[in-house]
Amino acid sequence: MKKYTTLLLVSLMAALQGWGQDVLKVTGTVMTKEQEALPGVSVLIKGTTIGTTTDYNGQFSLQLKQAGVLEVRYVGFATQAMNINASQNITITLEEEDVFMDDIVVIGSRNANRSSVETAVPVDVIPMDQVTNSVGQVDVNQLLQYAVPSFNSNRNSGSDATDHVETASLRGLGPDQVLVLINGKRRHTSSLLNLYGTREKGKVGTDLAAIPVAAIERIEVLRDGASAQYGSDAIAGVINIVLKKQTEDVLVNVATGIHQEGDGEQLNVSTNFGAKIGEEGFVNIAAEVNKRGMTNRAPEGEMRTIGNSDLLNTAVFFNSEIPVVDNTVFYAFGGLNYRKGKSGAWGRAADDDRNVPELYPNGFVPFIHSNILDFSTGVGMKGEWKDWEWDLSHVIGYNEMAFDVSNTLNTSLGADSPTEFYAGGHAFGQQTTNAGISKFFPEVMEGMNIAFGSEYRTDKYTIFAGEEAAWKSYVPGVSAGAQGFPGFSPSNEVNTTRSSVAGYADLELDITKKWMIGTAIRGEHYSDFGTTVNGKIATRYAFTDNFSMRGSVSTGFRAPSLHQAYFNSTYTEYVQGEAKDVILTPNNSEVAKALGIPELKQETSMNYSLGLTYSPIHNLTFTVDGYLIDIEDRIVMTGYFFSRDDEGNLQPGYGQILEDLNVSGAAFFTNAIDTRTKGIDMVANYQTTLGMGNLNIMLGANFNETKVVGDVKTSDVLAGQEAIYFGEREKYFLEGSAPKWKGNLGLNYTVGKWSFMNRYNYFGDVVMGTWSGDGLVQNYGSKVTTDVTVGYQLSPKAKISIGGSNIFNVYPDKQDPNETDSGGYWEGVQMGYNGAYYFGRLSFTL
Repeated sequence: MKKYTTLLLVSLMAALQGWGQDVLKVTGTVMTKEQEALPGVSVLIKGTTIGTTTDYNGQFSLQLKQAGVLEVRYVGFATQAMNINASQNITITLEEEDVFMDDIVVIGSRNANRSSVETAVPVDVIPMDQVTNSVGQVDVNQLLQYAVPSFNSNRNSGSDATDHVETASLRGLGPDQVLVLINGKRRHTSSLLNLYGTREKGKVGTDLAAIPVAAIERIEVLRDGASAQYGSDAIAGVINIVLKKQTEDVLVNVATGIHQEGDGEQLNVSTNFGAKIGEEGFVNIAAEVNKRGMTNRAPEGEMRTIGNSDLLNTAVFFNSEIPVVDNTVFYAFGGLNYRKGKSGAWGRAADDDRNVPELYPNGFVPFIHSNILDFSTGVGMKGEWKDWEWDLSHVIGYNEMAFDVSNTLNTSLGADSPTEFYAGGHAFGQQTTNAGISKFFPEVMEGMNIAFGSEYRTDKYTIFAGEEAAWKSYVPGVSAGAQGFPGFSPSNEVNTTRSSVAGYADLELDITKKWMIGTAIRGEHYSDFGTTVNGKIATRYAFTDNFSMRGSVSTGFRAPSLHQAYFNSTYTEYVQGEAKDVILTPNNSEVAKALGIPELKQETSMNYSLGLTYSPIHNLTFTVDGYLIDIEDRIVMTGYFFSRDDEGNLQPGYGQILEDLNVSGAAFFTNAIDTRTKGIDMVANYQTTLGMGNLNIMLGANFNETKVVGDVKTSDVLAGQEAIYFGEREKYFLEGSAPKWKGNLGLNYTVGKWSFMNRYNYFGDVVMGTWSGDGLVQNYGSKVTTDVTVGYQLSPKAKISIGGSNIFNVYPDKQDPNETDSGGYWEGVQMGYNGAYYFGRLSFTL
């Protein structure tokens, strides 16, 4: 921590260079053209964090240490900017405009004239600069965890590679049922298939940690099914990450912190800068380094660490646009991320038959090291031709994870075994080509927008082998490969591809000034499982200027990932001296076919939503949206079917089939269950003056419940084996993917140079399964955590903040470590189990 503190102090001294200058006092009143005062208007010095909002009488006051550009912003009015180079009192008159351009969203509507408050489905818009300056979290997953109640992300421990890649869910569904976009273009997923010790078992998610927060202008979260608009994975909704375009300043953030237990120290350094290209073009570049130490919350006497993995995460991202001819722009964006992770696997005691006492007389804890490379780039052209907007793009994404295992051994090599191994890894690549056109017809009723286009996508998935000693047994009857993480063998290697082609069309029509209706249809053909067609209809009706209702009905789908279709692993066990394989095998394998496991097909859904928006007074808004999501044929990973029971008796029906294939046990991916998810999202926001300052109150809450409905769908050969196919424990884990209730109450107060943030986070009950089963569960009662941040404006271009997350050191309810997946006192639920975290941050502009 000393080196982190030194770096923070050096940065602070650099930022203080602006002190000692003359103070400029600027006061004023913001009014409409009808001379009505406007309270709650944002008044900001461009390129700095100096700003305030107007009081009830539309008045404001600022003190500056140097000249600057004053920007005045308010939803529904055109932004005004003026140069300030002397103390003065001014009156500012704002002109109304139909759409506040900075509030236009990319997702949820292809109508470029529609703002977030006018969409027929709920869209959250989260500006990163406002969020990151007031909280301790420094990565996208954790920022969204506390900004969007229906979003959930938890860190895992003891779950192999999943310790190094955080997964996320929306509305309690899987990480593979949320589509992620960058600047409105599809983002590739991780190559990691979550398998062990995680509630996301058998699922693939998008690695949001590969995208530096410093590169992000805002995040848009569409909380509605959108497969008819965007294709696979959008059953739960869409997360669109919009990259920054600023070119005026060099922005620098330095943050450091540590947990109350004295571990998990963190240092985050980031910068963002840009440059103009010609008169209208730009390039923006962001770079970030995040170093996170391990935490350990293991029960007393436990050999290994249980908590956060050790991570070094580095990333560079860019965003650019260059006009090439009239009404035509070339654009490009993308980035490179490299991450090194380290986490502890399960320990081997000194007398464990997998240990070699000559190497580890006291036993050992293997460490899994990940080397993650993530690359993406998107290029395209967009423009206007005869009032038609057109966009042509191509996006490439690639994610690779390679693994090493240290402080371990290959038991079959005895005392001569190496203690470090290269275990191999996997990679996933995706290329997506999009072409789209749209046009707005203002003369049709109150306005009509039509859009249509096409998409061609190719996916490639590979598994590559590690060194021989990482996976092989050299002595019959002795455990094979590296302890902690047996490597991939040549027999596990995969190199497979697939392609899909899609076409879509949508229409939005303002029938009257109060009533809008939108429809969308999308057809998509996959080379490996066939064709799917999905549709959506949405509507919004404004009863008054302050009250409207909205709703939608849509079908959706999620294509099985190549990971689920082709991932495989093998370990060998010895039965009566004879080597037999225990396998996780693809559905097209000989074993799967012999047991009647069908080929994977797409998951399908029906999504329903109904909501309202209400703004009874200035600066107070409410939104409430209910939803119902029925999903058929959800893909799960089965339990292992062993040829013999614990007493050595051959299992009836399938035991002989396995033994004839020299297999001791097998598991598969299959479309096994149907689920129903229902819930309510509630959001309220209120701004007002309080004393000499301004108060912003934000309240968000989500109720969510997912249930497995109907019978588990087994094969004919495995009929009656539902307890293994998808058992009680797995059912609890799926249904407990999110708390039934989750909420946030945030209070932000600014006065003069000071800012204060106080946030309360509510996590409702969670029920999880156990290893013992038979109705025994883990009950996690509801909890509330508290976050506090105090900020001070050191100079016009520098701000310092200190604070704490979960300052009262709240943990989930303790459980029996023998029943949890982690082997510790907790699962990765609610707020996690690292306790209080305290931080400091310095933000400045060069």
